[in-house]
Amino acid sequence: MAGINKVILVGNLGKDPELKYLEGNIARANFSIATSEFHKDKSGNKIEQTEWHNIVVWRSMAESAEKLLKKGTQIYLEGKLQTRQWIDKDGHKRNITEIVGESFLVLQRKDSNVPNPNINDDTSNVNFEDLGKKDNLPF
Repeated sequence: MAGINKVILVGNLGKDPELKYLEGNIARANFSIATSEFHKDKSGNKIEQTEWHNIVVWRSMAESAEKLLKKGTQIYLEGKLQTRQWIDKDGHKRNITEIVGESFLVLQRKDSNVPNPNINDDTSNVNFEDLGKKDNLPF
């Protein structure tokens, strides 16, 4: 049986995507997404816990990310976890776990006064259960 490696995030970009072209003119964009959860401590004070996620997207998706996404933009992202290793310039072994994005949807811009032709401005009607559904799932 094959495994499942699926990540779904709704969060805000921590920085503008950084677009680079690799050998063979292959586009790659990196950016980070913050997701936050809230809970109350024993005293009843509201505590926010933020997790940062490193995202990488490739090819035309990377070019679209560079055009559409800016720091503060809220997005829905689907992808998979990937860990890669390399040797840095000082000879130290390094590794990073990141999310390889497979699709994203802009939900809300930080400056909500700027209209986005790519989304419906009424983001309160987004049905998150339908966003991840695909007809070709094996289950």
